[in-house]
Amino acid sequence: MPVPAISCGKTGAIFLVLFVTLALGCAHLSLEQYCFSVSGLPRSVEIPGVPFYSQQDHLCGPAAMAMLLQWSGENFSPRDIVSEIFTPSRQGSLQSDLMAAARRHKRLAYPLQGLEPMLTELAAGHPVIVLQNLGLRWFPRWHYSVSTGYDMAEDVIILHSGEEAGRHMDWTLFVRTWRRADYWGLVVLPTGQIPASADEHSYLKAALGIEQAEQWEAAARAYSAALDRWQSSLGALMGLGNCRYRMGDLFGAEQAFRHAAKDNPDSGAAFNNLAHVLAEHGRYAEALEMAGRAVAIGGTRKHLYLQTLQEIQAVEQSGSD
Repeated sequence: MPVPAISCGKTGAIFLVLFVTLALGCAHLSLEQYCFSVSGLPRSVEIPGVPFYSQQDHLCGPAAMAMLLQWSGENFSPRDIVSEIFTPSRQGSLQSDLMAAARRHKRLAYPLQGLEPMLTELAAGHPVIVLQNLGLRWFPRWHYSVSTGYDMAEDVIILHSGEEAGRHMDWTLFVRTWRRADYWGLVVLPTGQIPASADEHSYLKAALGIEQAEQWEAAARAYSAALDRWQSSLGALMGLGNCRYRMGDLFGAEQAFRHAAKDNPDSGAAFNNLAHVLAEHGRYAEALEMAGRAVAIGGTRKHLYLQTLQEIQAVEQSGSD
């Protein structure tokens, strides 16, 4: 991930640490040439119904996020989330703040990096926030736009940017300005939907962000969607169990942790969490068995598993006295 960048006109000696994962040789290709290298992409895409807010006074970050939140079903305007995203001392918005705001509003914030995932998302009907450097590498001018499509015949990408909705920007110029920002983009979706370019690890990391924002129901929907795509995913099952536990659904949490332990018999964490839930049900004999299995599996968290075992033993002992 790049260092969080300042947006919308802020300039100065601020540099991104670049970890370019896409071969720079792709940058000189026309959009049509590039799209032909990615199977299944249509020749043109323009996502309907993406709202537009004028981006003024260094507020391109809040405006871009408001566009995607409203597109995803939330009734938002930039002024509703300025305080969440805009940093006055920096006269701009950090990438991490955009993602945090989306998660607080029960949305999946899925960062992406590179031309192929961006085009894949657009083809799937998902608008993408893109960070551009409209200045120079050594004198940057950061700006968030919302990409809503592309057109191979015109060799353009379509952007909600500045004070213009549906701007047709030359593809080569766009790639140049996006490359200076390390090809950083962001998809914002209702929980339960999976980005078209998602892989299991990156998706679960995005779902974890919702869980860490304490949006338990939204995170549970995200983890359930992961299980529809990646059946028996340990990360999804553990996340789902944790969310159900936080929601007070002990039966649902037990089901998730039991499924995780059955399909991942080498996971001490699955047995440990299952032991916790069983103990809260008062089923101490089975809880002790599960805690003992976690300790036997061991690993770097063995001391935590041992603590669980000892706590359950103490509660059972106090109940029998």
